Amino acid sequence: MTRFASFAILGSVLLAACTVTPKTQAQTPATAMNGVLVGPNQMTLYVFDKDAAGSGKSVCNGGCAANWPPLMVAAGATATGDWSVVTRDDDRKQWAYKGHPLYYWAKDAKPGDKTGDGFLNNTWHTAKP
Repeated sequence: MTRFASFAILGSVLLAACTVTPKTQAQTPATAMNGVLVGPNQMTLYVFDKDAAGSGKSVCNGGCAANWPPLMVAAGATATGDWSVVTRDDDRKQWAYKGHPLYYWAKDAKPGDKTGDGFLNNTWHTAKP
């Protein structure tokens, strides 16, 4: 009986840990990997020099957003610390880090790619933690 009770307690602890994970991820939309921020899909995130930091706005819309997809905010996610939410021209919500809206680059093919860094006259840069 003692062995069964130990497994039951261990199972409960593991189940509780799994329940906490989604909330933590929702409040931390990106992580640092190899000196840059990456999204939940492990793809590199970028910032755009033409976005005014802290303005709460993205200037990359329409065709720009097709090439530079924004890191969107999942329903129910809340911003804390260095994270904030930007309202886009289409009223959708995008993550910003230290006031800078975050984007993926459509031409990055796999995690670790950073092909957008320095793109368009050096106006796109990898997002740094």
